[in-house]
Amino acid sequence: MHTVLNSRSRQVVIGPDQPFCIIGERINPTGRKAFAEALRAGDLSEIVTDVEDQVAMGAHVLDVNMGVPLTDEAELLSSAIALVQEHTDLPICIDSSVVEALEAGLRAYEGKALVNSVTCERERLEQVLPMVAEHGAAVICLVNDETGIPQTADERLDVCARLVEIVHGEYGIPLEDIVIDPLAMTVGADPQAVVTTLETIRRIRETFGLNMTLGASNVSFGLPNRHALNAAFLVAASYAGLTSAIMDARTAQTVDACRAADMLFGRDEWGASWIAAHRRAQVASA
Repeated sequence: MHTVLNSRSRQVVIGPDQPFCIIGERINPTGRKAFAEALRAGDLSEIVTDVEDQVAMGAHVLDVNMGVPLTDEAELLSSAIALVQEHTDLPICIDSSVVEALEAGLRAYEGKALVNSVTCERERLEQVLPMVAEHGAAVICLVNDETGIPQTADERLDVCARLVEIVHGEYGIPLEDIVIDPLAMTVGADPQAVVTTLETIRRIRETFGLNMTLGASNVSFGLPNRHALNAAFLVAASYAGLTSAIMDARTAQTVDACRAADMLFGRDEWGASWIAAHRRAQVASA
């Protein structure tokens, strides 16, 4: 099953037989006080740097989040999306918890976007899914509901089944445009968290065949040497069936892990992309 995203001039295909899709997470003010203050003051210039850095490292899609308190998030997100599209032709993942901002972002975007995100909560689904359907977008669906985050793979699979029934069955959104987030939790708080996520990924792939994404850096939160943990997790998750991740596309260790997984798992025939990336790195270093 292929999830196809488009900008004005580029297409990105997410699927189990495609290269692992790297969704760059950097354009987000969370945890970036100076960036948030600049956005609040109307200065969007740092976005251009974030775009250039992620494109240079090989991101396939860029997540854009403008969740800054005390701002008009809808207007800010529209402006950010327009600016990003001026500087790259990569498709965009429109990221907001504010319905009005999502709607404004979808109106501003030229192409087929990925919407981040909905949970299996009826009110949220009723607010977001009509917009997704109207704009022909794809949507990330998290496998948690009104009761919170399911603790077992069985429970997450049950939520996934309900999401498919509602998103596809009731709202008519094509299955290929449903991207499931199987929930990555920090292993520092629960030693079995990653095992549960990997089992959930494997079973969603086997049962529904849907594409999946998640916030890769969640698994290492609060721990030292986070990049190493994230890289190891991404290789394991890719083998289990994860087809994309929202991640730090500026970090060579994690990006290289995704490229290595593509080659080792047969998604990079004869290592063409792996070798090309190595040669580009050599030229840049020289």
